[in-house]
Amino acid sequence: QYQAGRSGCLVADVRMPGMSGLDLQDYLVEHNIRIPVVIITGHGDVPMAVRAMKSGAVDFIEKPFNDEVLLDAIRRAIAFEEQQRSHESENHLIQQRLASLTPREHEVMQMVTEGRSNKEIANTLGVSAKTIEAHRARVMEKMQAGSLAELVRMALSVSGDH
Repeated sequence: QYQAGRSGCLVADVRMPGMSGLDLQDYLVEHNIRIPVVIITGHGDVPMAVRAMKSGAVDFIEKPFNDEVLLDAIRRAIAFEEQQRSHESENHLIQQRLASLTPREHEVMQMVTEGRSNKEIANTLGVSAKTIEAHRARVMEKMQAGSLAELVRMALSVSGDH
């Protein structure tokens, strides 16, 4: 009963009637259904565990196992999902802030986050250093960045280079 936007965790056994837990996991990945998965099995081997983890399983547990082991795996999976949601929410806010920048402010932000000085940026764009200072101040304000390091972190988080 998966519902996008709701927190949860899928516990799947490798051997299930109809579709194996690993095949179910592959199906979820193919259909961009992002829910943390814990795979359990009584018949595991290293290649099977590797396949599960490469497909994004949070954990791979072999039977027999203590109930607490499974509960700990589920807790880790839900904490991981919450962290992912928080990261996605932060990226969405950054994207909204980026959308508020003018094309010139985008250019200035790009060059600032590359480590270029105001003077270098001014020379590249054919404007005064004072003009760049004004653009840079507006970029910092619109992006709600308290420091250059924070602005760089934002730029990296939306570019996928983090």
